[in-house]
Amino acid sequence: MELKQRIIAESLKLFSLKGFLSTSIQDIMETAHTSKGGLYNHFSSKEELLSEVLGEARKIWRENNLAGLDQVEHPLEKLKMLLRNYRDRYLKDKAKLPGGCIFVTLSVELDDQRPHLIREINRGFAGLKGMINEFLDQGKKAGDLRDDVDTKEVTEMIFSVILGAAVIYGLERGSSGADNSINAVIRYIDRLSV
Repeated sequence: MELKQRIIAESLKLFSLKGFLSTSIQDIMETAHTSKGGLYNHFSSKEELLSEVLGEARKIWRENNLAGLDQVEHPLEKLKMLLRNYRDRYLKDKAKLPGGCIFVTLSVELDDQRPHLIREINRGFAGLKGMINEFLDQGKKAGDLRDDVDTKEVTEMIFSVILGAAVIYGLERGSSGADNSINAVIRYIDRLSV
């Protein structure tokens, strides 16, 4: 692995564990096995590095969470697969994200401290909500979801469970509480189905 990619990968791990503000340049240099010159040869600032880390984190998110969705026909089944992928592939990806969901970690940490950095994360959250809502709307249109279901309300609830599961996973440093949360929302979707 070339130095730039190693710095990004190691920073991603550190930021997921400690957050952006609590991770020092020294921490990054030590884990990436580089010097200050090696680091600043590739990144002009810690914020520029964060931008690259977020790009890599989005790639990991897509690889883990969207795996196999294109092979599923029914929208509600796609949504349940997304949730299972989040539970089994994304949250438990300790090799790349030892602290759990970096987006949740950073959104909590940076909201008050560095609001300009949070905009990119919030766009990702909006995209996730949009995807959930689209699956629900498509399911309702296909007749797979009860007519009385308010898809916007259910979207907000599912999104909240996803964020909550990430927080629980980070607090417990384990998966049982997060698994229970995701399993409960999958069962809830089944109860809304026709």
